[in-house]
Amino acid sequence: MSVSSKPTCRIVRPAGTYAGKQGLSYFEGIAAETVGSTGICMHLLTIPPGGRAKAHLHEAHETAVYVLSGEVHTWFGDNLEEHVIVRAGEMLYIPAGVPHLPANLSDKPSTAVIARTDPNEQESVVLLPELDGVVPRG
Repeated sequence: MSVSSKPTCRIVRPAGTYAGKQGLSYFEGIAAETVGSTGICMHLLTIPPGGRAKAHLHEAHETAVYVLSGEVHTWFGDNLEEHVIVRAGEMLYIPAGVPHLPANLSDKPSTAVIARTDPNEQESVVLLPELDGVVPRG
């Protein structure tokens, strides 16, 4: 008798973190690596006070961000020329291929749920070191 490969529901209890290419620590979540997802990735991110990611984009995948606590400044656009502040209870949509750099300029941690249409957590991340200096630190 063969074992069925029928898809099933899975609970993920984020216990560990991993270092993302973007320079921040992410809580493990829903991804191809953890549950075998094929079209989505979702995880928690807490940016510490004064923390920021490296400038990057996701080549062919969209990103949705829901801020649970605090606020996140995000610079975006070809040269990071645009800026928004996303506060607790608000959502941000980032289209595929759009350079962006999130930062927490406050003195309190900021936590967000992040979902992407890339089931492989880090594969579509492209770092843009030439843009890191565009956004001043602090």
